[in-house]
Formats: sequence, structure tokens, C-alpha cells
Amino acid sequence: MNTVYLGLGSNLGDRERNLARGLESLAERMMIKKVSSIYETAPLGYLEQPWFLNMACSGTTQLDPIELLRYVKGIERRLGRVAGFPNSPRPIDIDILFYAERVIEIQDLVIPHPRIAERAFVLIPLVEIAPELTHPSMRKTMRDLLSGLTEAQQVRRWGDVPCIRPAAL
Repeated sequence: MNTVYLGLGSNLGDRERNLARGLESLAERMMIKKVSSIYETAPLGYLEQPWFLNMACSGTTQLDPIELLRYVKGIERRLGRVAGFPNSPRPIDIDILFYAERVIEIQDLVIPHPRIAERAFVLIPLVEIAPELTHPSMRKTMRDLLSGLTEAQQVRRWGDVPCIRPAAL
């Protein structure tokens, strides 16, 4: 079993429910161990869109990194995500943030996620569930990466994940 950390985001439709449905689907192929609170965040890049709800989770899976990528992309499609431009609005986005302590750089998959250290909306939920998790390339904890952010970003706690199947947690 491999420990993974995933980031989930949504800014279209019922954002909370989209996150819950994403977690429920993930629980079919991984054992979810920890789930952060939900945070509402301003969009980055393309600003003319609704604010996002973001969160992080950790768990274990037998899927290899490519299988996990295919699985999360399938969840995104089932929940209504369609191809768009970079940073476009979407009902669900699921990013593989970390996969064990591996560093992977292949076409369509870079782990750890290449922009973790720049994004408060990723680091704040990660610090909540794994403050001492160490980035395998940067050799810094999530807490250290968050404290090193210099760009102000709008992130505020929204609440907890709405009802998901109890067996998933």
C-alpha cells in the first residue's frame, strides 16, 4: 500500500457536494485516512470565475501512480468536468499532490505537484492533516512551505466535508 495525498477543488455547481462525491469515489479505490476542512479560495490565473472550495485528503492505495491518475481523471469526467483552458472553472479537480516519497516527472504526470509551494489553498489543508509531511525534493515540511509563502492569497475556512459514506473514513 502506498500513501498518497490529494487535493480536491470545485467552483461550479454544488461545490460542497462535488467535493463529497469526489471523496466517495476516491474511497472506492483507496483507504481514506485523513480529510481536511474545506477552504474557500479566490481563483488564481483566470480571475473571472466563481471562488473555489478546496480541501486535501490522505490515504493509502494499491494503484500505481499512472493508474491513480487515470482513476482521478475518470472521477472528474463522471462528475462533469470537461476539457477547458488552463485554470478554467470546473465542477471538480483532483490533483495528486504526493505519492509515497516518489518524485515522478513524465508526460501528463508530475509528482509532487509542481506548484504546491506556491499555493496557499493547497498548503493550508495539507498543514491541517500533515504539517510535518516533507516535500521529497525541497526537503521542507508543509508547515515550512506555508510559512515561506510571500504572495498574499485569499483563503478562508469554509467548514467540514458534508456527509459522505462513513465507511470511507
